[in-house]
Amino acid sequence: MTNTNDTVLVLGGTGRTGRRVADRLAARGVPVRLGSRSAAPAFDWADRATWPEALAGVGAVYVSYQPDLAVPGAVETVESFTRLAVASGVRRVVLLSGRGEPEAHQAEKAVANVVDGVGGRWTVVRASWFHQNFSEGPFADGIREGTLYLPVGDVREPFVDADDIADVAVAALLADGHAGEVYEVTGPRLLTFAEAVAEIAAATGRPVSLVPVALAEYVDALRGAGVPADVVSLLTYLFTEVLDGRNQSLTDGVARALGRAPADFADYARAAAATGVWTA
Repeated sequence: MTNTNDTVLVLGGTGRTGRRVADRLAARGVPVRLGSRSAAPAFDWADRATWPEALAGVGAVYVSYQPDLAVPGAVETVESFTRLAVASGVRRVVLLSGRGEPEAHQAEKAVANVVDGVGGRWTVVRASWFHQNFSEGPFADGIREGTLYLPVGDVREPFVDADDIADVAVAALLADGHAGEVYEVTGPRLLTFAEAVAEIAAATGRPVSLVPVALAEYVDALRGAGVPADVVSLLTYLFTEVLDGRNQSLTDGVARALGRAPADFADYARAAAATGVWTA
């Protein structure tokens, strides 16, 4: 590991991956600054006036863009932030990117070009659906209720553990040898959403089922539940454009970055069930 006194700014520091990245850095004694609207100083992607103070004294940044790099304006926003970051002295950037999203890959190129321009180091971590979507994200309520309604078919997804993503990101932030790498991370198996839910049912010891629904029905349910329009639009994009089989393959990103195998979904399901997160 590289010893450094530079503060690491973790954007999305209270999110699924950012929280894990921040915890790991803090456990190693690395000064961490959380990048969120509730932090002090606050950071807000939509308020560029918050960016300079959040970047003051920072040497490395973990960039997790909310809600997703696929939303309109995301690429330009991330590029502008990266330009300000390197102008402020940041020399190492780790970008959480999307697997199979053309817009995310545009953001990757923008970040790489800006950081290369100052002789800095960048690393990209590409991921798609997380294990934790089922326990910490949009699917948790359905699992607790025993029925998860989703507009999905039989496409298989290499669900990846957020802990693996965080481990890869921390390695890239602290250790040499990751500059210029694009780590496409997946779990060790391909699973349909129905198969993933069945593994959760086995881990919890109670009936949990997946019920496929039409996209229009799913969107109406989201709107009826008061889900913001931008989130509805993003989920529609992910379920129609990204979950079309393009990511139906395994990669060696975790092994290349960490020298070990990625976590399996069944192990995740057992560990999550033991916490009581799916207890209704």
